[in-house]
Amino acid sequence: MGAGHSHRLYRHGHSPVHALPPHTKLAAVLAFVIVVVSTPREAMWAFAAYAVLLAAVAYAARVPAAFLLKRLLIEVPFVAFAVLLPFVAEGNRVDVLGLSLSVNGLWGAWNVLAKGTLGVAASVLLAATTELRELLHGLQRLKLPPLLVQIASFMVRYGDVIADEMRRMRIARESRGFEARGIRHWGVLAKSAGALFIRSYERGERVHLAMVSRGYTGVMPVIDEVAASRAQWSYALALPCAALVVCLLGWTL
Repeated sequence: MGAGHSHRLYRHGHSPVHALPPHTKLAAVLAFVIVVVSTPREAMWAFAAYAVLLAAVAYAARVPAAFLLKRLLIEVPFVAFAVLLPFVAEGNRVDVLGLSLSVNGLWGAWNVLAKGTLGVAASVLLAATTELRELLHGLQRLKLPPLLVQIASFMVRYGDVIADEMRRMRIARESRGFEARGIRHWGVLAKSAGALFIRSYERGERVHLAMVSRGYTGVMPVIDEVAASRAQWSYALALPCAALVVCLLGWTL
């Protein structure tokens, strides 16, 4: 995890949110999502308040609204599922614009859309203000099982390597006049996938031997230990604490 690795979700900046230690941001986002999920679906105003809180975080992090909205498109499959709920759910029915919709389905669709969108938005803001390398350090700092952290680290490191290998194999096929047009070409693609797996496995063995020869014992060394001050924790936890107040009001009002 010593080498830097940027990703498309990350937006370089020097805001106060960018400067927070990664483990504080991870803890804050996790707590915020738990609070949002715990909010009763009938408290619609509470979800509007959560959206305002996230907008304030985006403003503090200098993340443009267009950047955030574009990356929220990842939840389109969940939106499609939520749209179907009023039509397939059972229970009392209500007519809306000439359509017979389930009341439970409408509430369920609202629940999925509101909580899912807020969770995705919080995750996008986390990714936009924290590099992948820092996220891995944060997970390590939060005492996530070391083996899981190492697996995630290797995925980050060598994901692009495998993707580049796939690109070279595709170019090699196309240079020989191959173009997948139907089911009869699946055999060639299957053989390519098998060759890619073998190459990746062999590369993994070589990487492991190289690491062992350099003293690897199953635990990745921590190059820079990032600690968080009380002020930084307070700043990071301001979001979930404010959301918790909204959640409690949603249950009591």
